Amino acid sequence: MWVQGAVLCEPLKQLYLSNPLSSNGTRFLTNHYQKRRSSVVVMSMTTKGDAVPIMVNGCNGKMGSSVILAANSAGLQILPKSFGPEKEAGNTVEVFGNEIKIHGPSERESVLASLYDDYPNMIVVDYTVPDLVNDNADLYCRVGVPFVMGTTGGDRDILYKTVDASKVYAVISPQMGKQVVAFLAAMEIMAGQFPDAFAGYSLHVKESHQAGKLDTSGTAKAVISCFKKLGVSFDDEIEMIRDPKEQVELVGVPEEHLSGHAFHLYYLSSPDKTVSFEFQHNVCGRSIYAEGTIDAVLFLAKKIQSRADKRIYNMIDVLREGNMR
Repeated sequence: MWVQGAVLCEPLKQLYLSNPLSSNGTRFLTNHYQKRRSSVVVMSMTTKGDAVPIMVNGCNGKMGSSVILAANSAGLQILPKSFGPEKEAGNTVEVFGNEIKIHGPSERESVLASLYDDYPNMIVVDYTVPDLVNDNADLYCRVGVPFVMGTTGGDRDILYKTVDASKVYAVISPQMGKQVVAFLAAMEIMAGQFPDAFAGYSLHVKESHQAGKLDTSGTAKAVISCFKKLGVSFDDEIEMIRDPKEQVELVGVPEEHLSGHAFHLYYLSSPDKTVSFEFQHNVCGRSIYAEGTIDAVLFLAKKIQSRADKRIYNMIDVLREGNMR
């Protein structure tokens, strides 16, 4: 069984057929920033694309710049400040026609608080690095600014506890690609309705991403969680492929997409090896994630405007809303 994404990868298929087995958690109290602005944010936020200012942290990275390109097309306002490493602090970069000043770690809070004063209906989009996920989320919650967390990694349990305690609106998802999220949702439904349907089956997982991706695929982890609910045995070892030569020759990644791709394959086999299933989703480029991120921003703006009781959302919530562009 092949559940296929953008590219059918015969080399990877053959490889599997030939060798299937080959911060802290303290409760967070929001400070005066959020208390001072809560009513202003609700009254001024709209869902019109051109009325939502966004601050893209990690703006000169691959994903950050892709989001800015998508935001330009959607008519969102790109704010002229972004967080980056200390070595880039003070630099001004141009990203698809937007001049943005980079601010280092030492000035993050003062910069964000000042920007939030000027743009009380802003939303932060975070595409930084895994090691900064929790620190950045702490800051957003401390200032009280809503955010979309597209960066993977970090301690996700602490992340959710921090946001929940702060009552800040946020979309948090390890996967921003809408179609991939729909596949994940289908997996969740199957796991919920047919528990242990694959009891006794073993699972082998391979994922290939650009060499610069430091952490294991969050999407793979989410799919594996569903398979475990279906009764599958898994040793928690995901084969990460980051070598460009292997990606081309064994996985089938087009050379022009070595710098930006996400290929996943999940191989299940019965205890006697007479039955096997394969699920595959392959993505070339980053536009699918950038477009999903913009949908998440507009979704979050709508929730803030409506004073929704729920504060923390994921991309499945965005899909269920049905207002994607």
